[in-house]
Amino acid sequence: SCIKMVGSDLSKSAAHKVYQQSGLGPENVDVVELHDCFSCNELITYEALGLCPEGKGGEFVDAGANTYGGKVVVNPSGGLISKGHPLGATGLAQCAELNWQLRGEADKRQVAGAKVALQHNLGLGGAAVVTMYRRAKLA
Repeated sequence: SCIKMVGSDLSKSAAHKVYQQSGLGPENVDVVELHDCFSCNELITYEALGLCPEGKGGEFVDAGANTYGGKVVVNPSGGLISKGHPLGATGLAQCAELNWQLRGEADKRQVAGAKVALQHNLGLGGAAVVTMYRRAKLA
């Protein structure tokens, strides 16, 4: 299917593995940087990451669950599209944003109380990377 072709199954499998390894799940995530190379990929990825049930990506957005004041803040950096999708640098930009979020250094983009972050990156047709970040416990 076209949905599988754009990486849904790869993303779902990678997310499942990182949730098992981290002992955390999508319900624990405060902020997400996801690979939004096209708007339809963003909707598909919400579902693949378990942020909402399959087939409910549109409702997730309509309810405001993907932004400040919702269930989780997605792409507070503006996402790949806002940066012109710089190939090769997208993963680094996502990593930097999530670290700033967890350190409370994201200025006007800051997600209040962010403790758990999720990064999703995709190489269409062959690779998906999903990484969990957790704020270090302060002494």
